Amino acid sequence: MSLRYSAGVLLFRRTSGLEVLIGHMGGPLWAKKDASAWSIPKGELDPDEDHRAAAAREFAEELGLPVPDGEWIPLGEVEYGSGRGKKQVTVWAVEGDLDPALVVPGTFEMEWPPRSGRMAEFPEIDRAEWFAPDIAREKLGKGQRPFLDRLIEHVDSRA
Repeated sequence: MSLRYSAGVLLFRRTSGLEVLIGHMGGPLWAKKDASAWSIPKGELDPDEDHRAAAAREFAEELGLPVPDGEWIPLGEVEYGSGRGKKQVTVWAVEGDLDPALVVPGTFEMEWPPRSGRMAEFPEIDRAEWFAPDIAREKLGKGQRPFLDRLIEHVDSRA
């Protein structure tokens, strides 16, 4: 089983409390799911590619918007299994604001319905929303939750 690499950006803001922007995974396999069906905007890269540049590119591809200006806070790496093998994900946090109504997600193609021979196009994410950390924890896939913990630790250490 080969290791795949991804990089992404966890956007956060401080309103009455901390909030993070995450996206609900698009496509028919996730349509009726909510818990563990959301993701940090991220995507695959080549292992020798600059991870930060890939994180910015993938954020823009998934949301149709650039990463807002701000300090890039490294949240490190997490390795976890996914449906297609092991994945190593590198994430940065950036404090900024973004209106989810402006998101224009990228798309992907897959055979749908299965074994039909027909290809269909779906959004990479079907919506993005701001959530408080306790709600985001329930919505994020289990493998990505450590990034949320690291962000909270970072914000608390600066308070």
